[in-house]
Amino acid sequence: MKRVAAISFFAGALLLANGAAAQMSIAPPAAKSEPKAEPRSEPKAEAKKAKPQTATKKPALPETSPSPLPAATATPAPAPDNPNVDLVYGAFQRGEYKTAFSLATQRAQAGDPKAMTMLGEIYANGFGAKRDFAKAADWYKRAADAGDREGMFALAMMRIAGRGGPVDKQDAVRLLASAAKLGEPKAAYNLALLYLDGQTLPQDVKRSAELLRQAADAGNPEAQYALATFYKEGTGVEKDLEKAARLLQAAALADNVDAEVEYAIALFNGTGTPRNQAAAVALLRKAAKQNSPIAQNRLAFVLIKGMGVPMDKVEGFKWHLVAKTAGRGDPELDAEFAQLSPEDRAKAEALAHRWLGDTLDAPAAKGQPVPQLQAAPPIPFLNPLPAPTVAPKR
Repeated sequence: MKRVAAISFFAGALLLANGAAAQMSIAPPAAKSEPKAEPRSEPKAEAKKAKPQTATKKPALPETSPSPLPAATATPAPAPDNPNVDLVYGAFQRGEYKTAFSLATQRAQAGDPKAMTMLGEIYANGFGAKRDFAKAADWYKRAADAGDREGMFALAMMRIAGRGGPVDKQDAVRLLASAAKLGEPKAAYNLALLYLDGQTLPQDVKRSAELLRQAADAGNPEAQYALATFYKEGTGVEKDLEKAARLLQAAALADNVDAEVEYAIALFNGTGTPRNQAAAVALLRKAAKQNSPIAQNRLAFVLIKGMGVPMDKVEGFKWHLVAKTAGRGDPELDAEFAQLSPEDRAKAEALAHRWLGDTLDAPAAKGQPVPQLQAAPPIPFLNPLPAPTVAPKR
């Protein structure tokens, strides 16, 4: 129950903090989420810890702590059998919001539920019309009453956030359940979080896993990442590291940054998938460039130690200093940094300043980038494990 409680905490925080944003992001793509750092001093007690399998006696790349499950976002889809709605959606996607508003109004007045949902999105975001959450909720409700699953999902998220009306989580649950039955993956994902949280609904990890599987099978990367966590821990499902790795791979291919980090670690350690350190480091680089502090921390470690990649201490300490500004400090790497030659320290600091937006020669306190957050407690890395006698199953 400790592990379930840990994940439930994040699910609850997510729904309360991000419920409003989850239904208002159909215009510019949402920013990638970053994994949250937590101390890892007790590896066996962590909610997302899995024992890595190694092929050599090199140190294994550390696992990460549980990350908040990312919120799903609403992206209304045009009805494929209605060319008029396609025109509305196309105008919206091109940023022609006033045209989309005019066309959607005509179609909505004629009773088209997809156009009603589009009007809800326009009012919720203030695109082509003044932002008005009450009007947005009204149009979402009309669309939901007409059976549109996108309208149901969007209205549910407004009910959770208390936008356009009072908070009404029970009505939100009803709407999410209806939308999920109609095949809306974002509704299934958010309903799964409610079952996991155990506050709005009685906690039911098996039902949560079923809903996550529904959303994951429909290609929702957040659900794929969350379900992978379930398979790593055996939460609501039988523990299966191979399924976890496959789900992480699918979510990583969809550019879920949390999944990129976790899949890179699985590849590096050969956990549930054949070991491939070169691919792991490439994936860590990608996630590090997307400003994942955990990826930056792990990339620094492998570059400085020369694990699965040629040793490059200057580049490695650049990422160490960058990660440190986000609270991912590492006393072991700090000690090694102090042993660098003055010339290499200056190079690493210059690269870090450049990445952080400083000018190349900008001064920094004590010669390092100024931390934006308090450094995290010391985070020990996992001890080397003996080589397995049997290769992992595929």
